[in-house]
Amino acid sequence: MPTLFDKIWDSHVVGEREDGRVLVYVDRNVIHDLHAPHAFAKLRQGGHGMRRPDLTVAVTDHMVDTRPDRTAASNPDGAPFLAATREGAGEFGLHMIGLDSPVQGIVHVVSPELGIALPGSVVACPDSHACTVGGIGALGLATGTTELVHVLATQTLALKRPKQMRITLDGVLPPGVTAKDLILFLIGHYGSAMARGHAVEFAGPVARALPVEGRLTLCNMITELGGRTGLVAPDETVFAWLEGRPCAPSGPALVAARAAWRDLATDADAVFDHDLRVDCSALEPQITWGIDPTHVIGVSGHVPDPADYPVAEREAVSRALEYMKLAAGSPIAGLPVDRVFIGSCTNARLSDLEAAAAMLDGRRVAPGVTAAIVPGSSAVKQEAERRGLDRLFIDAGFEWRASGCSLCAGVNGDEGRPGQRIVSTTNRNFAGRQGAGVMTHLASPAMAAAAALAGHIVDPRTGGGAG
Repeated sequence: MPTLFDKIWDSHVVGEREDGRVLVYVDRNVIHDLHAPHAFAKLRQGGHGMRRPDLTVAVTDHMVDTRPDRTAASNPDGAPFLAATREGAGEFGLHMIGLDSPVQGIVHVVSPELGIALPGSVVACPDSHACTVGGIGALGLATGTTELVHVLATQTLALKRPKQMRITLDGVLPPGVTAKDLILFLIGHYGSAMARGHAVEFAGPVARALPVEGRLTLCNMITELGGRTGLVAPDETVFAWLEGRPCAPSGPALVAARAAWRDLATDADAVFDHDLRVDCSALEPQITWGIDPTHVIGVSGHVPDPADYPVAEREAVSRALEYMKLAAGSPIAGLPVDRVFIGSCTNARLSDLEAAAAMLDGRRVAPGVTAAIVPGSSAVKQEAERRGLDRLFIDAGFEWRASGCSLCAGVNGDEGRPGQRIVSTTNRNFAGRQGAGVMTHLASPAMAAAAALAGHIVDPRTGGGAG
């Protein structure tokens, strides 16, 4: 019997190639300013038009400046990308969400937020975190540049059917433990190759209890678990969240859509290639210690000793400790930080900002720490300001910025200085990811905010200390 993935995939297959790949129809293409210019150039070189410009949206996010007074020219390195994206959008007749748009934001935030991605739809994006939209039951497929050109020209992707894995999340998340902590734990415990080549469905009581934005965070980092894409079955929580979104159906169309969406669930007797159950009841807040998303420990834990690893892994662990300037066996809590970044497609939605703001309680960022809040979209920023969150952050000593990828991507003029230790709500902590010589620790918004207040890594459940 079919799984959730089967139901979406099978309903979108339009042909089969001799090489064994199938042609999967794409409902929406979302492209961003980092890769759009190259794709447009390839279309021109090949003499191709765009098959369905009405189903394609270009977003400005990776290359934009996030300072409050930004313009298209205020990040000189990004200006050519923005100009080329704008020019290509006009030439090919597709909709562009530019800097002047009230809904501008990070592609993986605005896609579900605007209803561009919907349950049961196939959404293609030239970005490894296209899987984020799986949180609302959409099938997000990441493309390379060649695949992007193919989908723009044909509205299909040529793909091999992935294997399937179900991760059943049992128990109840303890208070203060978030979706970010959960996915970090899975990556740290099972490794980055565990889901390689698989479409992963998150199921079980914990997945069902997560709010929509937590589900988006969970699916966002399936990439770091090695998966091809991730899904959570849509339910009434998702349907209510989508209602009123600009591109979502309304009226009689919404009634029909909901009837179809309710069928988007794995049948009880469906069989997966791999089935895993995880008890989440004893989890604590998680944080990375090294230079790979698998380098994860609980906040009460200690930096690992290379001697505890298999011989083949010891050298890599030693290099990670050297880069991060950490001593084996030392506690992760109490480690001084220089900078805190709350943003990215992983954790920059309204609920993430609310979780960070809940840590403030009238306190201020610790002396010597630079902290910034970068909302995931202009809509998130506007709603946060309507609720007064911006004033709370500013009064506490945080920078309040405009929407964009910012410090996550490190390609837009926003990066740390060599030797800085940063607690970040992003999805990757590779050496140099946030700037040459920068040491990044991945964490939840609450833990990041607590670190900013305390001046060091701290368990957010005990508060941020006196900043």
